[in-house]
Amino acid sequence: MQGEHERATIDWAKFTALISSAQKVVLIGHVRPDGDTIGSNLAMKRALEALGKEALFVNGHAAPPGLRFLDGAAQTPTFNDLSEQARAFLDAADLVLTIDVSSWQQLGADASEYVRRKAQSGAVIATIDHHAVGDTLAPHAFVDANADSAGSLTFEAIQTLGVTITQEIATPLFVAIATDTGWFRFASTNADTLRRAASLIDAGVRVDAIYREVYEQESYGRFQLYGAAVRSAERILDGKGVIMSLRLADFDAFHAIASDSEDLVNEPLSIANMEVSAILIEQRDGTIKASFRSRCALDCAQLAREYGGGGHKQAAGATLHAPLTQALDQVKALLAQFYAQAQRD
Repeated sequence: MQGEHERATIDWAKFTALISSAQKVVLIGHVRPDGDTIGSNLAMKRALEALGKEALFVNGHAAPPGLRFLDGAAQTPTFNDLSEQARAFLDAADLVLTIDVSSWQQLGADASEYVRRKAQSGAVIATIDHHAVGDTLAPHAFVDANADSAGSLTFEAIQTLGVTITQEIATPLFVAIATDTGWFRFASTNADTLRRAASLIDAGVRVDAIYREVYEQESYGRFQLYGAAVRSAERILDGKGVIMSLRLADFDAFHAIASDSEDLVNEPLSIANMEVSAILIEQRDGTIKASFRSRCALDCAQLAREYGGGGHKQAAGATLHAPLTQALDQVKALLAQFYAQAQRD
């Protein structure tokens, strides 16, 4: 495609051969799924079914409320809530395809265990991803860290498979691309991003309806969490950064759910001259979810890898194994170190 720069060359012919040889395909995204993960995997599932394949999308966590319209009545199962039929399918699958996952940590414990077990049994393991290289998840990797979204790569893969992109496939693809490019406002957006979006609209996507579903169905709990995050905000990096935190007590007080905290890390970047934002969120399992955003030379993906996480230069995340107060001190020190290094480079 024209208009894109420094794109990796992906061997889609090899991908097509893998799909051609498979009959039962399990699709997996990352835990705490976003629009790119849900949209890309659902679109691929429907494309595979159009080819006569059997496909099951199963994830570590359920889709957040604003994305459940994509599944309709048949909600995507999670690894801890599988029917006997789904378990049998997982056992029989001959291809496992992860999409929008760059590390074992992002898969979650249950999915990681399943993928490793399937690899040992001889199943084919493949991945489609657009994050900076993290763990070696699969021997068959179709990765381009310069792609704007996993949705765009999934779009290319589906085209290569020769599947007609119907409205049923186009809608989750549009959600994947639109949400991961910040509704086409991030620097990753380019002319080809918009050309793909236009072709999906031609296929029947209703942009206004999608926007209402994704962004205008927020809970009051999220609204209150936003206030709690703002109250926790601390300016760092000589005023060029903000770090926030949320405790389990905040979620309990506001009857909020985990997905209500998604994207709150982006809010401080609306402040003039703000370059870095981070948020640390207590999890029910005792860990801390950390999200990082950068509008400068600080490399969020490199920072996240210090904790076994991953992502992009300007947006990444990781899981920390420490109490919140200790984790905040660690992250502030590491942010200061990375910011100073970025200033020198």
